[in-house]
Amino acid sequence: MELNTLIVEGGRKISGTVRVGGAKNSSLPLIAAALLTAGTSTIEDVPRLKDIETMRGVVEALGARVIMEDNVMTVDSSCLNGNEPPYDLVRAMRASFLVMGPLLARMGSAHIFQPGGCAIGARPIDLHLKGFAALGAEIDMSGGVVKAKVDGRLKGDRVYLDFPSVGATENIMMAAATADGRTLIENAAREPEIVDLANFLNKMGARVRGAGTPMLRIDGVEELAPSSHTVIPDRIEAGTFMIIAAGTQGSLYIDNVVGEHVKPLEAKLSEAGAHVETFEGAMRVSADRRLKAVDVTTMPYPGFPTDMQAQLMAVLCTSEGTSQVTENVFENRFMHAPELSRMGANIKISGRTAIIEGVPNLTGAQVNATDLRASAALVTAALTAEGETHIHNISHLDRGYENFEGRLAKCGARMRRE
Repeated sequence: MELNTLIVEGGRKISGTVRVGGAKNSSLPLIAAALLTAGTSTIEDVPRLKDIETMRGVVEALGARVIMEDNVMTVDSSCLNGNEPPYDLVRAMRASFLVMGPLLARMGSAHIFQPGGCAIGARPIDLHLKGFAALGAEIDMSGGVVKAKVDGRLKGDRVYLDFPSVGATENIMMAAATADGRTLIENAAREPEIVDLANFLNKMGARVRGAGTPMLRIDGVEELAPSSHTVIPDRIEAGTFMIIAAGTQGSLYIDNVVGEHVKPLEAKLSEAGAHVETFEGAMRVSADRRLKAVDVTTMPYPGFPTDMQAQLMAVLCTSEGTSQVTENVFENRFMHAPELSRMGANIKISGRTAIIEGVPNLTGAQVNATDLRASAALVTAALTAEGETHIHNISHLDRGYENFEGRLAKCGARMRRE
Protein backbone atom coordinates (compact mmCIF):
# COMPACT_ATOMS: atom_id res chain seq x y z
CA MET A 1 0.00 0.00 0.00
CA GLU A 2 1.38 3.40 -0.98
CA LEU A 3 2.19 5.74 1.90
CA ASN A 4 0.64 8.83 0.38
CA THR A 5 0.34 11.21 3.35
CA LEU A 6 3.31 12.99 4.89
CA ILE A 7 2.95 14.19 8.48
CA VAL A 8 5.35 17.01 9.28
CA GLU A 9 6.11 18.39 12.73
CA GLY A 10 6.84 22.09 12.33
CA GLY A 11 8.73 24.70 14.28
CA ARG A 12 12.18 23.09 14.06
CA LYS A 13 15.26 24.79 12.65
CA ILE A 14 16.75 22.74 9.82
CA SER A 15 20.53 22.69 10.15
CA GLY A 16 23.30 20.41 8.96
CA THR A 17 24.72 19.20 5.65
CA VAL A 18 22.88 17.93 2.57
CA ARG A 19 24.17 16.79 -0.81
CA VAL A 20 22.31 17.75 -3.96
CA GLY A 21 21.73 14.91 -6.42
CA GLY A 22 21.91 14.92 -10.20
CA ALA A 23 19.35 17.05 -12.00
CA LYS A 24 16.10 15.30 -12.89
CA ASN A 25 15.42 17.78 -15.68
CA SER A 26 18.82 17.00 -17.18
CA SER A 27 18.73 13.22 -16.69
CA LEU A 28 15.49 12.82 -18.67
CA PRO A 29 16.77 14.29 -21.97
CA LEU A 30 20.13 12.54 -21.47
CA ILE A 31 18.34 9.17 -21.30
CA ALA A 32 16.41 10.08 -24.46
CA ALA A 33 19.65 11.13 -26.20
CA ALA A 34 21.14 7.70 -25.56
CA LEU A 35 18.67 6.38 -28.15
CA LEU A 36 20.54 8.27 -30.89
CA THR A 37 23.35 5.72 -31.04
CA ALA A 38 23.52 1.96 -31.44
CA GLY A 39 25.55 1.11 -28.36
CA THR A 40 25.76 1.44 -24.58
CA SER A 41 26.02 4.85 -22.92
CA THR A 42 26.64 5.41 -19.20
CA ILE A 43 25.01 8.25 -17.28
CA GLU A 44 26.25 8.90 -13.74
CA ASP A 45 24.54 10.65 -10.81
CA VAL A 46 21.05 9.88 -12.09
CA PRO A 47 18.53 10.44 -9.26
CA ARG A 48 16.27 7.53 -8.29
CA LEU A 49 12.88 9.11 -8.91
CA LYS A 50 9.46 8.18 -10.25
CA ASP A 51 10.02 10.29 -13.36
CA ILE A 52 13.32 8.53 -14.04
CA GLU A 53 11.58 5.15 -13.74
CA THR A 54 8.90 6.36 -16.16
CA MET A 55 11.51 7.41 -18.72
CA ARG A 56 13.29 4.10 -18.21
CA GLY A 57 10.04 2.32 -19.01
CA VAL A 58 9.59 4.44 -22.14
CA VAL A 59 13.01 3.62 -23.62
CA GLU A 60 12.76 -0.05 -22.61
CA ALA A 61 9.42 -0.27 -24.44
CA LEU A 62 11.27 0.93 -27.55
CA GLY A 63 13.79 -1.92 -27.27
CA ALA A 64 16.57 -0.37 -25.21
CA ARG A 65 18.13 -2.33 -22.34
CA VAL A 66 18.58 -0.31 -19.16
CA ILE A 67 20.50 -1.16 -15.99
CA MET A 68 20.39 1.10 -12.93
CA GLU A 69 22.87 0.46 -10.12
CA ASP A 70 22.88 3.00 -7.31
CA ASN A 71 22.87 6.27 -9.29
CA VAL A 72 24.57 4.98 -12.44
CA MET A 73 22.41 4.15 -15.46
CA THR A 74 23.56 2.30 -18.57
CA VAL A 75 21.40 2.47 -21.68
CA ASP A 76 22.03 -0.06 -24.46
CA SER A 77 20.04 1.08 -27.48
CA SER A 78 21.69 -1.21 -30.03
CA CYS A 79 18.47 -3.22 -30.42
CA LEU A 80 16.00 -0.35 -30.75
CA ASN A 81 12.91 -1.81 -32.43
CA GLY A 82 9.91 0.36 -31.58
CA ASN A 83 8.66 3.85 -32.35
CA GLU A 84 5.53 4.10 -30.15
CA PRO A 85 5.94 4.25 -26.35
CA PRO A 86 3.00 2.92 -24.28
CA TYR A 87 0.15 5.31 -23.55
CA ASP A 88 0.17 4.72 -19.78
CA LEU A 89 3.80 5.89 -19.54
CA VAL A 90 3.51 8.86 -21.87
CA ARG A 91 0.41 10.22 -20.14
CA ALA A 92 2.20 10.04 -16.77
CA MET A 93 4.99 12.43 -17.72
CA ARG A 94 5.36 15.17 -20.27
CA ALA A 95 9.12 14.63 -20.65
CA SER A 96 8.42 11.28 -22.33
CA PHE A 97 7.81 13.34 -25.49
CA LEU A 98 11.59 13.93 -25.58
CA VAL A 99 12.09 10.56 -27.29
CA MET A 100 10.41 11.89 -30.46
CA GLY A 101 13.49 13.73 -31.72
CA PRO A 102 15.83 10.75 -31.24
CA LEU A 103 13.28 8.35 -32.77
CA LEU A 104 12.85 10.54 -35.85
CA ALA A 105 16.62 10.77 -36.27
CA ARG A 106 17.31 7.09 -35.66
CA MET A 107 14.20 5.25 -36.88
CA GLY A 108 12.72 7.74 -39.37
CA SER A 109 9.33 7.79 -37.63
CA ALA A 110 7.71 8.20 -34.23
CA HIS A 111 4.16 7.75 -32.90
CA ILE A 112 3.63 9.35 -29.50
CA PHE A 113 0.47 9.98 -27.52
CA GLN A 114 0.05 13.56 -26.42
CA PRO A 115 1.91 13.75 -23.09
CA GLY A 116 0.71 14.33 -19.53
CA GLY A 117 2.47 15.39 -16.32
CA CYS A 118 1.76 18.01 -13.66
CA ALA A 119 -1.44 20.03 -14.16
CA ILE A 120 0.28 23.42 -14.08
CA GLY A 121 -0.72 24.72 -17.50
CA ALA A 122 -1.23 23.91 -21.16
CA ARG A 123 2.45 23.46 -22.10
CA PRO A 124 1.71 22.85 -25.78
CA ILE A 125 3.97 20.72 -27.96
CA ASP A 126 3.53 22.90 -31.04
CA LEU A 127 7.08 24.28 -30.86
CA HIS A 128 8.50 20.74 -30.91
CA LEU A 129 6.44 19.92 -33.99
CA LYS A 130 7.31 23.21 -35.68
CA GLY A 131 10.98 22.30 -35.33
CA PHE A 132 10.54 18.77 -36.67
CA ALA A 133 8.56 20.08 -39.63
CA ALA A 134 11.32 22.59 -40.41
CA LEU A 135 13.77 19.68 -40.53
CA GLY A 136 11.64 17.90 -43.12
CA ALA A 137 9.37 15.66 -41.03
CA GLU A 138 5.75 15.10 -42.01
CA ILE A 139 3.47 15.63 -39.01
CA ASP A 140 0.02 14.18 -38.46
CA MET A 141 -2.10 14.65 -35.34
CA SER A 142 -5.24 12.56 -34.95
CA GLY A 143 -6.87 10.56 -32.19
CA GLY A 144 -4.61 12.06 -29.55
CA VAL A 145 -1.52 10.61 -31.27
CA VAL A 146 1.30 12.64 -32.81
CA LYS A 147 2.81 10.89 -35.83
CA ALA A 148 5.99 12.10 -37.45
CA LYS A 149 7.99 10.54 -40.26
CA VAL A 150 10.79 11.42 -42.64
CA ASP A 151 12.07 9.82 -45.83
CA GLY A 152 15.81 9.37 -45.40
CA ARG A 153 17.64 11.83 -43.14
CA LEU A 154 16.27 14.97 -41.61
CA LYS A 155 17.62 18.14 -43.23
CA GLY A 156 19.13 21.04 -41.32
CA ASP A 157 17.27 24.34 -41.42
CA ARG A 158 16.60 27.50 -39.44
CA VAL A 159 14.10 27.15 -36.57
CA TYR A 160 12.78 30.15 -34.65
CA LEU A 161 11.07 29.38 -31.34
CA ASP A 162 8.27 31.78 -30.42
CA PHE A 163 9.08 31.04 -26.77
CA PRO A 164 12.42 29.70 -25.45
CA SER A 165 10.95 26.31 -24.58
CA VAL A 166 13.39 23.97 -22.85
CA GLY A 167 11.73 20.79 -24.09
CA ALA A 168 11.44 22.01 -27.68
CA THR A 169 15.06 23.16 -27.72
CA GLU A 170 16.21 19.77 -26.44
CA ASN A 171 14.03 17.75 -28.81
CA ILE A 172 15.03 19.73 -31.90
CA MET A 173 18.70 19.67 -30.88
CA MET A 174 18.65 15.87 -30.63
CA ALA A 175 16.83 15.49 -33.95
CA ALA A 176 19.28 17.84 -35.66
CA ALA A 177 22.41 16.10 -34.33
CA THR A 178 22.44 13.64 -37.24
CA ALA A 179 20.50 15.73 -39.77
CA ASP A 180 21.95 16.55 -43.17
CA GLY A 181 23.50 20.02 -42.95
CA ARG A 182 23.34 22.84 -40.42
CA THR A 183 20.45 23.62 -38.08
CA LEU A 184 20.11 26.98 -36.36
CA ILE A 185 17.75 27.23 -33.38
CA GLU A 186 16.95 30.89 -32.70
CA ASN A 187 15.50 32.08 -29.38
CA ALA A 188 16.68 28.78 -27.91
CA ALA A 189 16.30 28.04 -24.20
CA ARG A 190 19.45 28.87 -22.21
CA GLU A 191 18.96 26.67 -19.13
CA PRO A 192 21.93 24.73 -17.67
CA GLU A 193 20.14 21.53 -18.68
CA ILE A 194 20.46 22.59 -22.33
CA VAL A 195 24.22 22.98 -21.88
CA ASP A 196 24.42 19.58 -20.18
CA LEU A 197 22.62 17.87 -23.06
CA ALA A 198 24.83 19.64 -25.62
CA ASN A 199 27.94 18.47 -23.75
CA PHE A 200 26.69 14.86 -23.80
CA LEU A 201 25.83 15.03 -27.50
CA ASN A 202 29.26 16.46 -28.29
CA LYS A 203 30.91 13.62 -26.36
CA MET A 204 28.95 11.29 -28.65
CA GLY A 205 30.42 13.03 -31.69
CA ALA A 206 27.78 15.70 -32.36
CA ARG A 207 28.74 19.24 -33.34
CA VAL A 208 26.61 21.52 -31.18
CA ARG A 209 27.73 25.09 -30.56
CA GLY A 210 26.17 28.00 -28.67
CA ALA A 211 24.49 26.07 -25.85
CA GLY A 212 23.58 28.53 -23.10
CA THR A 213 22.96 31.34 -25.61
CA PRO A 214 19.81 32.21 -27.61
CA MET A 215 21.39 30.86 -30.83
CA LEU A 216 22.21 27.16 -31.18
CA ARG A 217 24.15 25.87 -34.17
CA ILE A 218 24.09 22.14 -34.89
CA ASP A 219 26.12 20.74 -37.77
CA GLY A 220 24.73 17.30 -38.45
CA VAL A 221 27.05 14.27 -38.47
CA GLU A 222 26.60 10.85 -40.09
CA GLU A 223 26.34 8.94 -36.83
CA LEU A 224 26.99 9.19 -33.11
CA ALA A 225 28.91 6.89 -30.79
CA PRO A 226 28.00 5.88 -27.22
CA SER A 227 29.63 7.84 -24.42
CA SER A 228 29.72 8.43 -20.65
CA HIS A 229 28.52 11.52 -18.83
CA THR A 230 27.88 12.81 -15.30
CA VAL A 231 24.64 14.74 -14.76
CA ILE A 232 24.89 18.30 -13.47
CA PRO A 233 23.62 19.01 -9.92
CA ASP A 234 19.89 19.68 -9.60
CA ARG A 235 19.51 23.45 -9.21
CA ILE A 236 15.84 23.14 -8.21
CA GLU A 237 16.64 20.67 -5.44
CA ALA A 238 19.50 22.93 -4.30
CA GLY A 239 17.14 25.91 -4.31
CA THR A 240 14.54 24.02 -2.27
CA PHE A 241 17.14 23.29 0.42
CA MET A 242 18.25 26.94 0.34
CA ILE A 243 14.69 28.12 0.95
CA ILE A 244 14.09 25.58 3.73
CA ALA A 245 17.24 26.72 5.55
CA ALA A 246 16.23 30.37 5.36
CA GLY A 247 12.53 29.78 6.07
CA THR A 248 13.13 27.73 9.23
CA GLN A 249 15.83 30.16 10.42
CA GLY A 250 18.28 27.28 10.29
CA SER A 251 21.62 26.75 8.57
CA LEU A 252 22.37 24.27 5.78
CA TYR A 253 25.69 23.50 4.13
CA ILE A 254 24.59 22.43 0.65
CA ASP A 255 27.12 20.30 -1.20
CA ASN A 256 27.29 19.61 -4.96
CA VAL A 257 25.73 22.83 -6.21
CA VAL A 258 26.76 25.11 -9.07
CA GLY A 259 26.49 28.63 -7.65
CA GLU A 260 25.90 30.22 -11.05
CA HIS A 261 22.82 28.03 -11.58
CA VAL A 262 21.05 29.37 -8.45
CA LYS A 263 22.06 33.05 -8.73
CA PRO A 264 18.49 34.40 -9.10
CA LEU A 265 17.36 32.63 -5.93
CA GLU A 266 20.53 33.57 -4.06
CA ALA A 267 19.84 37.23 -4.90
CA LYS A 268 16.23 37.05 -3.65
CA LEU A 269 17.11 35.25 -0.42
CA SER A 270 19.86 37.79 0.27
CA GLU A 271 17.40 40.61 -0.42
CA ALA A 272 15.00 38.96 2.05
CA GLY A 273 17.67 38.96 4.78
CA ALA A 274 19.13 35.45 4.57
CA HIS A 275 22.88 34.87 4.70
CA VAL A 276 24.39 33.09 1.69
CA GLU A 277 28.03 32.00 1.56
CA THR A 278 29.39 30.43 -1.61
CA PHE A 279 32.27 27.95 -1.87
CA GLU A 280 33.73 25.81 -4.66
CA GLY A 281 30.86 23.45 -5.49
CA ALA A 282 28.93 24.24 -2.31
CA MET A 283 27.17 26.98 -0.34
CA ARG A 284 25.84 27.69 3.13
CA VAL A 285 22.46 29.34 3.63
CA SER A 286 21.23 30.53 7.01
CA ALA A 287 18.88 33.03 8.62
CA ASP A 288 18.55 34.27 12.21
CA ARG A 289 15.26 36.14 11.91
CA ARG A 290 12.05 36.35 9.89
CA LEU A 291 12.64 37.03 6.23
CA LYS A 292 11.63 40.34 4.69
CA ALA A 293 9.08 40.60 1.89
CA VAL A 294 10.39 40.58 -1.70
CA ASP A 295 8.86 40.79 -5.17
CA VAL A 296 9.50 37.97 -7.63
CA THR A 297 8.76 37.52 -11.34
CA THR A 298 9.39 34.14 -12.94
CA MET A 299 11.17 34.14 -16.29
CA PRO A 300 13.05 31.72 -18.51
CA TYR A 301 16.70 31.22 -17.49
CA PRO A 302 18.68 33.20 -16.43
CA GLY A 303 15.63 34.75 -14.76
CA PHE A 304 13.95 33.46 -11.60
CA PRO A 305 12.86 29.85 -12.26
CA THR A 306 9.18 28.94 -12.27
CA ASP A 307 10.12 25.67 -10.54
CA MET A 308 11.19 27.68 -7.44
CA GLN A 309 8.15 29.95 -7.28
CA ALA A 310 5.97 27.76 -5.04
CA GLN A 311 8.71 27.02 -2.51
CA LEU A 312 9.64 30.70 -2.18
CA MET A 313 5.99 31.67 -1.79
CA ALA A 314 5.75 29.24 1.12
CA VAL A 315 8.32 31.17 3.16
CA LEU A 316 7.13 34.58 2.00
CA CYS A 317 3.83 33.77 3.75
CA THR A 318 5.56 34.50 7.09
CA SER A 319 7.82 37.32 5.89
CA GLU A 320 7.67 40.87 7.23
CA GLY A 321 5.63 42.97 4.82
CA THR A 322 3.83 42.38 1.54
CA SER A 323 5.35 40.33 -1.29
CA GLN A 324 4.26 40.11 -4.90
CA VAL A 325 4.86 37.00 -7.01
CA THR A 326 4.19 37.13 -10.75
CA GLU A 327 4.14 33.88 -12.74
CA ASN A 328 5.09 34.45 -16.38
CA VAL A 329 5.87 30.89 -17.49
CA PHE A 330 2.83 28.72 -16.65
CA GLU A 331 -0.71 30.06 -16.39
CA ASN A 332 -1.93 27.64 -13.72
CA ARG A 333 0.86 27.50 -11.18
CA PHE A 334 -0.77 28.96 -8.08
CA MET A 335 -2.65 25.81 -7.04
CA HIS A 336 -0.56 25.67 -3.86
CA ALA A 337 -1.93 29.07 -2.74
CA PRO A 338 -5.32 27.81 -1.43
CA GLU A 339 -3.49 25.04 0.46
CA LEU A 340 -1.14 27.56 2.06
CA SER A 341 -4.21 29.62 3.00
CA ARG A 342 -5.52 26.61 4.95
CA MET A 343 -2.40 26.99 7.08
CA GLY A 344 -3.17 30.65 7.79
CA ALA A 345 -1.43 32.37 4.89
CA ASN A 346 -2.90 35.61 3.55
CA ILE A 347 -2.69 35.29 -0.25
CA LYS A 348 -4.76 37.06 -2.91
CA ILE A 349 -4.56 35.95 -6.55
CA SER A 350 -5.21 38.30 -9.46
CA GLY A 351 -4.52 36.73 -12.84
CA ARG A 352 -0.87 35.78 -12.95
CA THR A 353 0.04 37.70 -9.78
CA ALA A 354 -0.15 36.67 -6.13
CA ILE A 355 -0.09 39.24 -3.35
CA ILE A 356 1.19 37.74 -0.09
CA GLU A 357 0.62 39.65 3.14
CA GLY A 358 3.09 38.22 5.63
CA VAL A 359 1.67 36.74 8.86
CA PRO A 360 3.63 36.00 12.06
CA ASN A 361 3.33 32.24 11.64
CA LEU A 362 1.55 29.42 9.84
CA THR A 363 -0.36 26.66 11.63
CA GLY A 364 -0.41 22.96 10.82
CA ALA A 365 -3.42 21.77 8.82
CA GLN A 366 -4.71 19.13 6.40
CA VAL A 367 -3.50 20.09 2.92
CA ASN A 368 -3.36 18.51 -0.53
CA ALA A 369 -0.35 18.43 -2.88
CA THR A 370 -1.46 19.14 -6.45
CA ASP A 371 1.85 18.81 -8.32
CA LEU A 372 5.58 18.24 -7.83
CA ARG A 373 6.73 21.74 -6.84
CA ALA A 374 3.53 22.43 -4.87
CA SER A 375 4.34 19.36 -2.76
CA ALA A 376 7.83 20.75 -2.04
CA ALA A 377 6.24 24.09 -1.15
CA LEU A 378 3.85 22.46 1.32
CA VAL A 379 6.69 20.54 2.98
CA THR A 380 8.59 23.84 3.23
CA ALA A 381 5.58 25.59 4.77
CA ALA A 382 4.94 22.67 7.15
CA LEU A 383 8.52 22.81 8.44
CA THR A 384 8.05 26.48 9.36
CA ALA A 385 4.54 26.08 10.82
CA GLU A 386 3.38 25.54 14.39
CA GLY A 387 2.07 22.04 15.05
CA GLU A 388 1.55 19.11 12.67
CA THR A 389 0.70 19.33 8.99
CA HIS A 390 -0.78 16.39 7.07
CA ILE A 391 0.15 16.65 3.37
CA HIS A 392 -1.96 14.33 1.21
CA ASN A 393 -1.02 13.08 -2.28
CA ILE A 394 2.63 13.48 -1.32
CA SER A 395 3.63 10.93 -3.99
CA HIS A 396 4.08 13.94 -6.33
CA LEU A 397 7.21 14.70 -4.29
CA ASP A 398 8.81 11.42 -5.33
CA ARG A 399 8.78 12.54 -8.96
CA GLY A 400 11.48 15.13 -8.28
CA TYR A 401 13.25 14.58 -4.93
CA GLU A 402 15.19 11.47 -3.94
CA ASN A 403 14.90 10.46 -0.27
CA PHE A 404 13.77 14.00 0.60
CA GLU A 405 12.54 13.16 4.08
CA GLY A 406 15.60 11.07 4.92
CA ARG A 407 18.05 13.83 4.07
CA LEU A 408 16.04 16.45 5.96
CA ALA A 409 15.65 14.12 8.97
CA LYS A 410 19.44 14.15 9.35
CA CYS A 411 19.20 17.93 9.63
CA GLY A 412 16.56 18.01 12.38
CA ALA A 413 13.26 17.56 10.53
CA ARG A 414 10.59 15.27 11.97
CA MET A 415 8.24 13.74 9.43
CA ARG A 416 6.70 10.40 8.63
CA ARG A 417 4.52 8.83 5.95
CA GLU A 418 1.17 7.14 6.47
